[in-house]
Amino acid sequence: MTETAPQSTAAPLEAHPPAAPAHAPAEGAARRPAPGRRPRKSAPPGAAAPGGAGLRPAHQVLERLFQLYPKMFGARFLPLKLGVFQDILALHPDEFKKEDLKTALGLHARSTRYLEAVASGEKRHDLNAVPVDDVAPEHVHHAIMEVFRRRQARSKEDLRPWLRTRLVKAIEASGLTREQYGERVPTSDPLAQAALDEAFAELGEQVAKAEALRRAYAASGRSVEAFAEMYGLEPAAVRAVLGPVTLA
Repeated sequence: MTETAPQSTAAPLEAHPPAAPAHAPAEGAARRPAPGRRPRKSAPPGAAAPGGAGLRPAHQVLERLFQLYPKMFGARFLPLKLGVFQDILALHPDEFKKEDLKTALGLHARSTRYLEAVASGEKRHDLNAVPVDDVAPEHVHHAIMEVFRRRQARSKEDLRPWLRTRLVKAIEASGLTREQYGERVPTSDPLAQAALDEAFAELGEQVAKAEALRRAYAASGRSVEAFAEMYGLEPAAVRAVLGPVTLA
């Protein structure tokens, strides 16, 4: 299973309290009764149908995955390891149909909560919530862009500063040069390209300031504490900048 950025514009699955399956149908989603029919008595808010009755197959699978692996499909989502589809089938050969499981995991991976976990740069985890691998930079990037688009669609506030900050962190964490990052994350989207240009420009400014601070420190002949006091800086901040900072 990969975290390729979803192309679907379907509404993401909403978060639910830990006491309920993470992908249970949202409250208030019941259909209106047809004319001439008596409305059915609805279950109390938050009550799940016995045994997942009434849920679509994919949501029944997600409910079962929540029961089996609450650390991965519960209140908090974590990036899943590659090959988790095969892992689940191998561990539960008689419980899940392949197509239903594939559809369910697709819904899970397209949910905003899951994309936010990928965008955060957290490691991939196995079914027991043990971190195993890094998420590829391109998957982190695409998740950040998709989360931004979804948030911006619901907000009147300009969220591009948030986007730039997240991209800066992702680029730094990747350890890639601009050329390498562009090869891993090619884009023809003007918005995505503009956001990348702004992120790299900010990184360039940070590197230039760090290099100027290093030169000033080397020329000062002072201790870190004395140098920081001279420039009105915190010693810890100076030590952080004096570490290796590179950007090709």
